[in-house]
Amino acid sequence: MITKDKIDTYIEKIPPSSKVLQVTIKLLNDGELAKAAQIASQDLALSAYLKDLVNKPIYGFKTEVKDINQIFGILGVAKSQQTVYNYMITLLSPAKWKLFQLNKTSFSNLQAELSASWQKILKHLHTEDKELESAIALLPASIIVSEALFSEKIEDVNLLRSVHSIDLNTILQRLCNVDLFDICEQIANKWEMSPEIAQIVQAASGVKPSEDEKLNMLGKWMHLLLFYTLSQPAYIEAELNDFIEFQIEYVGDIYDDFAMLMEIS
Repeated sequence: MITKDKIDTYIEKIPPSSKVLQVTIKLLNDGELAKAAQIASQDLALSAYLKDLVNKPIYGFKTEVKDINQIFGILGVAKSQQTVYNYMITLLSPAKWKLFQLNKTSFSNLQAELSASWQKILKHLHTEDKELESAIALLPASIIVSEALFSEKIEDVNLLRSVHSIDLNTILQRLCNVDLFDICEQIANKWEMSPEIAQIVQAASGVKPSEDEKLNMLGKWMHLLLFYTLSQPAYIEAELNDFIEFQIEYVGDIYDDFAMLMEIS
């Protein structure tokens, strides 16, 4: 079994490392959009990431957006913060994935699709909260940590997958005594997010519902979004669709509403 210390080592790598990122996040937390854009533009790699991400087809902009002030202005405070969190995560992305068939482009696409769809869901639910919008960044961050943990025991993982028809989340739990959503919670704590965010991501597992009705409802939407996204052809090919087991009974009351929302362009 992989020890807690080893897991904590990976989690320790999650927070922002550069001064530019730290200041940008702080200014966004304070709602200082223009100042945050000015600082962010000093980091050429961050600037390139923002331009590449925002100009993906999933965001639907008809003309290329290049200026960081304009990008932050279009996204708004909450979505800008979410995007910076996504950038922080890409800094941890492995040069070569061992278990999941991913690369820099496909992982970036995964982030963009989750972010855009989560934004659509929160708008549909008439929910405005910048921390809640950023919570979706916890899922791809946890996938990176899971990849690193699986890589430590790649032979055991492959053996379990060949012998037993079980999802990767169960394998992760057997090898590390934590699952994807426990890792989400640890990262949320590291980012000093509110306890409510941890409850939502745990509820998103589909098997650890929150006693708070509102938080549990958000967990249901996140569970559906994760399963829906990982069931797309590109992520089936990447073998991410084997990560979690779909809990249809848990989300049955909102399934039709979710399906209709995802059909809206």
